[in-house]
Amino acid sequence: MSKIRLTKEFRFEMAHALWNYDGLCKHFHGHSYILRVTIIGSPINDPMNPKYGMVMDFGQLKKIVNEEVVDRLDHSVVINQNADHKEFTSIPQMGERVVFTDYQPTCENMIVEMAQRISSRLPDDVLLHSLRLNETANSFAEWFAEDN
Repeated sequence: MSKIRLTKEFRFEMAHALWNYDGLCKHFHGHSYILRVTIIGSPINDPMNPKYGMVMDFGQLKKIVNEEVVDRLDHSVVINQNADHKEFTSIPQMGERVVFTDYQPTCENMIVEMAQRISSRLPDDVLLHSLRLNETANSFAEWFAEDN
């Protein structure tokens, strides 16, 4: 049976600051992220299966990515847990969506975590093929399963 790749695009707004960085990104700033998720698998070949002809229902993929990435990060501030910004969470209302990571929240590191979170939720017969995370209109990181 043929292998088919499916891609779904997601958009979210997120702010971050890079701890101990020597450039402008050490300051809090935000981006309009675009995440492209590509999976690979064979279409279901059972006419009795309600997903007959599909590698995976786009709705199921959307649910996984929203739960693992978008709902968690959209309109949040992401900071390395080593940074001295923990008091930021004590600001009433504004500190509710602060995510502390054990890594520097660069586009490169975030895409690795996204790959782990998404791939762990995919059905057994569907694999995560690649991710592309645009941080700006012309800057992005890519993750490919074949490289990892």
